[in-house]
Amino acid sequence: MQASNSRRYKVLVLLFILAAGIFFSAPQATALVIKVGSVAPEGSPWDRALKRIALEWQKISGGRVTMKIYGGGIAGDEPDMIRKMRINQIQAAAMTGSGLGKINPDFLVYQLPFMTQNDEELDYLFEKLRPKLEALLEQKGFTFLAVIKSGWLRFFAKKKVITPADFQKLKFFVMEGSPEIDQAWKAMGFHIVPLPPNDAFAALQSGMVEVFSGSPLTAAAMQWFALAPHMTDIYWAPLTAGLIISNQSWRRIPADLRPKLKSATQQALDDLQAEVMAVENQAIEVMKENGLVIHDVPPAAFKEWESLVETGFSILIGDVISRDLYEEAKRIVEEFRQR
Repeated sequence: MQASNSRRYKVLVLLFILAAGIFFSAPQATALVIKVGSVAPEGSPWDRALKRIALEWQKISGGRVTMKIYGGGIAGDEPDMIRKMRINQIQAAAMTGSGLGKINPDFLVYQLPFMTQNDEELDYLFEKLRPKLEALLEQKGFTFLAVIKSGWLRFFAKKKVITPADFQKLKFFVMEGSPEIDQAWKAMGFHIVPLPPNDAFAALQSGMVEVFSGSPLTAAAMQWFALAPHMTDIYWAPLTAGLIISNQSWRRIPADLRPKLKSATQQALDDLQAEVMAVENQAIEVMKENGLVIHDVPPAAFKEWESLVETGFSILIGDVISRDLYEEAKRIVEEFRQR
């Protein structure tokens, strides 16, 4: 009887140890899901890059952190996504440089017309300003994960546009929602028509607008160039984008994973950048085959554009963009040009 009780006792102890082992080795929490908003169309290079980032995050974290992509504007436009991140409906978003400027207008400083005039100047400026810009964004509740350059804005018009005077005769489509920037356009003498992006094609068809600024890839993808086939070959301003996440969500990710996830995100966007540049060059050739006419801007006309931009800056600098940051950006670009 005693032997039987002893065996029963040992079995109970063994079962308890096994149960305790299972309990303590089991995951204590489900995977952290990061919902990411994006206006990039499904299947576009930008959308594919986000999906690659999601796979990398899952791999690096061993499944502890996963991403769910809400592309094609499902999560709304950029102001909607900013609002939804603030209330935790989504946790991250792919934003254009203009969208980042809606969080903190100082993010517009490196995107000002003619602040930089080529990729090398832009890279140097952003590298020098990035710590300060990231700190400004963090103060607003967001962590900056990665940045991408997506080309340069040019002008596309229904007729040949070379000088500011040519431009001022036409009705100019601008994206609605940026009243301060609208005032700067008006100060430069432009007849602007603020509209949602989805209305641009119909507005070009009807003649409601006659000119727009955009990257060649955007003009091709949206088929806007077919209605405005004259491209003014002037690097007006860089087109940039970034991936951001709310501070609250970023801090929920284990600290040892954060540097690895951030590095993987930037690497994926670096790869995308090369892809976008190649596709954009192809898009220009296809558009030329389908009626696009490219107009060079002679030095005298370029000087006119530079002088006119200063008028717009008088509206933006100091009231919208910090004057100190603007002066620092100018100094950095000049520093690069004198190397």
